[in-house]
Amino acid sequence: MKIGPSHGIDLSRFTKPDAELEVLYGMPRHVKFCKICNMSNQQPMSSNEYSHSKESIKTTLSFDEEGVCHACRFNTLKETGEIDWDERERELLELCNQFRRGDGSYDCIVGGSGGKDSAMQSHLLKYKYGMHPLTVTWSPHLYTDIGWKNFQQWLHVGGFDNFLYTPNGKIHRLLTRNATINLLHPFQPFILGQKTFVAKMAAQFNIPLIFYGEMPGEYGEKISHKTSNYSDNLEFGDGEGFSLDFIGRRDVRDIFLGGKKIGEYLDEGVDLTDLKSYLPVVPEELVRKGIAFKYLGYYKRWIPQEAYYYAVENTGFEANPVRTEGTYSKYNSLDDKVDGFFYFTRWIKFGVGRAMMDSAQEIRNHHIDKNEAIALMKRYEGEYPARYEREFFEYIGMSREEFLAHCDRFRSPHLWQVVDGEWKLRYSPWDEVGKVA
Repeated sequence: MKIGPSHGIDLSRFTKPDAELEVLYGMPRHVKFCKICNMSNQQPMSSNEYSHSKESIKTTLSFDEEGVCHACRFNTLKETGEIDWDERERELLELCNQFRRGDGSYDCIVGGSGGKDSAMQSHLLKYKYGMHPLTVTWSPHLYTDIGWKNFQQWLHVGGFDNFLYTPNGKIHRLLTRNATINLLHPFQPFILGQKTFVAKMAAQFNIPLIFYGEMPGEYGEKISHKTSNYSDNLEFGDGEGFSLDFIGRRDVRDIFLGGKKIGEYLDEGVDLTDLKSYLPVVPEELVRKGIAFKYLGYYKRWIPQEAYYYAVENTGFEANPVRTEGTYSKYNSLDDKVDGFFYFTRWIKFGVGRAMMDSAQEIRNHHIDKNEAIALMKRYEGEYPARYEREFFEYIGMSREEFLAHCDRFRSPHLWQVVDGEWKLRYSPWDEVGKVA
């Protein structure tokens, strides 16, 4: 689908000399692509969503002096002998022995949707390491048929207890619409819920150990390969790991949800109780209860394709019968009809789409090479996610025309230009100018 500028967009912002082009979101002015995996230096890193507003500045993927991204360097450590995987497994066994319960109660908790990663993670813990995991799920915005089927297979074939939490639908829709309008980030309400729900359930049931999946360093986050857990520092941003506290000492009215302060929602008549689901548990409670946060990917070498094969064999996981829009794969992020628009809007804002992300990961794990990845990106990167557009636009209360006009307001001029009436990225891995930028 060819997409041109919407009516009324000021194209003069996109026609200035290169040195004068506006750069949004704090991204680097000069676009570069990793010499190994093709990933762009515009790729944003994790940020505190409770501070995310229109004015937020992003931290982006870092590159070394050889033009290689931090994600590639981190993944290389998995192969060079820097990490002793036998020793890491001994550490995992000691950890499980420390927390394993024999009284019939849960001793660890795994959050997920029944996708390949959560399926493998929970199955390994239960059937190989003898743990007793509770699985918990924050519901997608709009379940896909294959997502719902895999969720059911996870529980009934894999054999797990599960709590499925579905937030207030009216509020979830409101936050999703606001996140789209204010941030062009329709997935933010799901991300907030997904991040906070696991810890809340651990505190509720006094489950002492939380397992997350792969290490954030796999995707370029600045976290040491020697760090197995979240930081126990209570101020956001301190420590080697991810912090437990996303809010700090801010007044609840000053916290952002969907790019809008909670105080504004309250002034408009929204009850604070209806927003509580999106707020994290008080970190002091987690510390007081001694709840430990661990990455299973610290102990086990994490390879997404192998997670897929494991989930197929052990929990009945099925790939999507059709190719996922915007990429070439069929087994990643299948459960939510909003998912395609999440990746499409990232491509609009940062010039990083789903095919780039998938192919970069597969290069790092030696499943495809750089040239194969470039060919796949050239074919699929930035593809418009038409399959569920009717449901998505109905959900957020927009038309396609309104949505695309809104997208144009979030395009950074240093990334985008109009060629023959169509939006084109100025730089791309398949373009010679982009390769040397």
